[in-house]
Amino acid sequence: MTDKPKLAVIGLGYVGLPLAVEFGKTYEVVGFDVNEARIAALQAGHDATLEVSDAELAEATGLRYSSDADDLKAATIFIVTVPTPIDASKRPDLTPLIRASETVGAALKRGDIVIYESTVYPGATEEDCVPVLERVSGLTFNTDFFCGYSPERINPGDKEHRLTTIKKVTAGSTPEVADIVDGLYASIVAAGTHKAPSIRVAEAAKVIENTQRDLNIALINELAIIFNKMGLDTEAVLQAAGTKWNFLPFRPGLVGGHCIGVDPYYLTHKAEAVGYHPQVILAGRRINDGMGAYVAGQLVRAMIKRAIPVRDARVLVMGLTFKENCPDLRNTRVVDVVAELADYGITVDVHDPWVDAGEAQHEYGISLRESPAQGGYDGIILAVAHEQFRAMGAEAIRGFGRGDHVFFDLKSVFAPAESDVRL
Repeated sequence: MTDKPKLAVIGLGYVGLPLAVEFGKTYEVVGFDVNEARIAALQAGHDATLEVSDAELAEATGLRYSSDADDLKAATIFIVTVPTPIDASKRPDLTPLIRASETVGAALKRGDIVIYESTVYPGATEEDCVPVLERVSGLTFNTDFFCGYSPERINPGDKEHRLTTIKKVTAGSTPEVADIVDGLYASIVAAGTHKAPSIRVAEAAKVIENTQRDLNIALINELAIIFNKMGLDTEAVLQAAGTKWNFLPFRPGLVGGHCIGVDPYYLTHKAEAVGYHPQVILAGRRINDGMGAYVAGQLVRAMIKRAIPVRDARVLVMGLTFKENCPDLRNTRVVDVVAELADYGITVDVHDPWVDAGEAQHEYGISLRESPAQGGYDGIILAVAHEQFRAMGAEAIRGFGRGDHVFFDLKSVFAPAESDVRL
């Protein structure tokens, strides 16, 4: 390997683009994506995900964008950063990963290294991806070409914890390749690297990071349900408990996104494949997957108590993204709340200043309301704690409600007295 290898980053989403930009400040990089509209926008100097600023894009002088697979042939190191979703049955869907491997395989040459960053179950790189690379390229793994794994740790919307400030786990298919992969990432990640002893260890480390978070949130969600039945304010309980130094500061809520609501199913899939049926992990998933219906039910219950007719009522849901202050709609569970309310015969308006209206319509069939109607709603759910909603204040948000309405502060943004329902 040369001191300045030519890189190719396959997939320019929330993970791939920041990586390509950072490498592009030092190396010659081809950023590849099959989405031609995405490539055109990046060539014009703008990232619609808002993860990378226009100024940062301009700094990556070694980076060029392409949707032509032939442009990958000059690279010697390929980094795959495509999504790894689940299907309707909550089983791993490796289709994007397999297709990316086929694309890379067609460009693969002797001595090349393929590094995967996509979240997978332990063994997927060598058991699922490598055979594709071998089949398409006609080359032999660990003789003609090699592999590495360095799991992504991107946190969408987080301007403090960035690619360069988060320690990077690395691994390689041979000790020598592990050193090359580690050195490559160490050249751009100021926080340093951790070289795992094998690709499978690195894969497992990634998948349990988010499984652990999922279980912790599931515990708090279950506590919120219990405390609600007891008439206790969950946020007040958590604030009191949080005065102990080792109490973990998790909060209840909807669990979506590209990682926490998905990754545990990759681990449980592999566990069942080796003959073990996970119990705790799947129990946590059931709790978190059911929170959308629970939230909708709590709003309806509060409306009934106030003698507000439910059928043909009108409810405003504020926020559609899976987390605050970012436009990311992947696996957002706010859609569960919307669907459940619709099942009650309620008309639901959704407002989110961060979301592209076309994307919301394409992904979920939801038509966003640009300006909510003043005094037009029987119920209001503050579902995502965007900074714009915080700045509005509870009184202004209540202004969207009719004379008698229910305000559900799902994220406990405001003081208890300022809302009617909290999680």
